Amino acid sequence: MSPAPSVVLGTRGSRLALAQAETCAGKLREAGLSVEVRVIKTTSEQHPETPLSVLDQRDVFTRQLDEALLRGEIDVAIHSLKDVPTDLPDGIALAAITERHDPSDALVSEVGSTIEDLPNETIVATSSLRRRAQLLHHRPDLQIVDIRGNVDTRIRKVREGAADALVLARAGLERLGLDATYTVIPPEVMLPAVGQGALAAAMIEDHALRDEIRAALNHEPSALATRAERAMLRTLEGGCRVPVGALGRVVNDTDVWLLGIVVSPDGALVYRGEAVGSEPEEVGEGLARELLERGAAIVLGEVREVRSS
Repeated sequence: MSPAPSVVLGTRGSRLALAQAETCAGKLREAGLSVEVRVIKTTSEQHPETPLSVLDQRDVFTRQLDEALLRGEIDVAIHSLKDVPTDLPDGIALAAITERHDPSDALVSEVGSTIEDLPNETIVATSSLRRRAQLLHHRPDLQIVDIRGNVDTRIRKVREGAADALVLARAGLERLGLDATYTVIPPEVMLPAVGQGALAAAMIEDHALRDEIRAALNHEPSALATRAERAMLRTLEGGCRVPVGALGRVVNDTDVWLLGIVVSPDGALVYRGEAVGSEPEEVGEGLARELLERGAAIVLGEVREVRSS
């Protein structure tokens, strides 16, 4: 009997990243592959306290893993899809998108169960410009502060008094099983990041095991929905740190419905729209063009101008 094909799976070293990688490794082992999980340190982990707005690289969470793929040190890189730039390095492709967890954001707070219930001028922590902008749109009185660190580190910082409340992805909380009181923020209040809740398996394009990896990990409805989201973001020319939110869903088994939003950093200007169709990329690109024509181009241009100054 021939030995099982061997796969080296690369991941970041945070508890959440390791939990996500082990979930994927388990599915690959069930498919008959031998898997080694290898930790690769990324730019974000080399600068753990630097605000993400300063680390303005679209591949801040993925670059070192991509380089390890291209050098042949790992066979598969497991990313949170929301961290993956819409333009991939030459020679790398997303072989699979895993079944998506609830993509919603969550409010961790002891002072209010919803955004509306938070007391006046509550201090809310987030490292996301998208979350900041949408929070300020609904509650311009809130005091938004930046926070860095892994999910459990951010929760600890808030408990130690860094802020009164914290917003982060529900999927991360659930994957870690953390003991934190939270409520789900509905999409009419806050649209999630593009790809939030799904994992991506990146590989070199011509890898011999690409089809096997895809068969073991890919969830087609999640892939279709997030392809529309990523097409919207790519057309908006946005990186991971722009005030853009999106939520795609497969409807009627074949069509993709997409809701998208662009918000000015101060929350004052909001451009929101939806689209539906059978081709995910067409749906995403069409919605992006509509938002740009309605004025979103001004918001995104101002954000880029501030970043480059």
